[in-house]
Amino acid sequence: MTTDRSDDREDDLAVSGTPQTAPTSPEPGAPARPRGVVAAADAGVASAVQAAEHARAQFTEVVRTPEITRRLALLWDPPAPATRGRKPRLTLDDVVRAGIAVAQEGGLDALSMRRVATELGVGAMSLYTYVPGRTELVDLMIDRAYGELDLPAAGAPWRPALAQYAHEMWGLYQRHPWILQTNMWRAPLAPHVLDAQEAGLRTLVDTGLSEVQVVETLGLVDNYVQGLARANIAETADRDATGIGNDEYWTTLGSFWEDWFDVERYPVMTRIYVAGGFDAPQGPLDASLDRLLDAVEMAIDRANAQRPAEDPRPG
Repeated sequence: MTTDRSDDREDDLAVSGTPQTAPTSPEPGAPARPRGVVAAADAGVASAVQAAEHARAQFTEVVRTPEITRRLALLWDPPAPATRGRKPRLTLDDVVRAGIAVAQEGGLDALSMRRVATELGVGAMSLYTYVPGRTELVDLMIDRAYGELDLPAAGAPWRPALAQYAHEMWGLYQRHPWILQTNMWRAPLAPHVLDAQEAGLRTLVDTGLSEVQVVETLGLVDNYVQGLARANIAETADRDATGIGNDEYWTTLGSFWEDWFDVERYPVMTRIYVAGGFDAPQGPLDASLDRLLDAVEMAIDRANAQRPAEDPRPG
């Protein structure tokens, strides 16, 4: 992600001058839910005990900085709208929507606090009342976009559920291509982002695959969908910029095959070409996704065949 240096200076001012968000109170009469696996385990939540032990073993030291605390609090416990005094001109929701509008139009390279402020018709510094800086704004934008997903329900058969998950992620990237400009390996630890990951993992966790294989398999699906989405988005951008579609583009290069292509240098490519292997139209997702799911199914069958009879896992 990029921004201009003036925004960096404004971010520095905002971070030093923005108070930490206080947790909101639970609904009257509702039991308080402990936050984090360690607190949940200490409170007697049985499912959290092993997670807490694993967390303690994995993180010998828990680092909390004001910046990270503020960043996570804005995602998980955003401040409630003020109920006293003059009604604010904007809400946090307004700022997030405006950020998405800027990114939709010009990508993340166009996103700055100043540009979002212009979209809203306010001064840039006034935005820091709602969000500390660009990083936190992008987190909120991604979480809002992920909230659009229609995720597969628990208990659905794994194959249609995983296909639904893949199609939903594909649609998300087509609607919000700017998401793919972020580092997907560092997606924000946001509620809707984790909801999507939970749903994806849930489709595979009781198939007989080991937990490691579940994570690897979902990662394979994610990488496949993201790569194909990037290619489709790039093709759409080229078509819109040039007015030339994919088929027409390759037609303009037709002389290459007669004048330059070397059948002896590329014998496999020639063999596949003669057999019509390149003739099938490239669909955006479905045909190749079916082949990927076939591979997942074979991996599941193999895992179940190799599983000891006493293994209690479903599958």
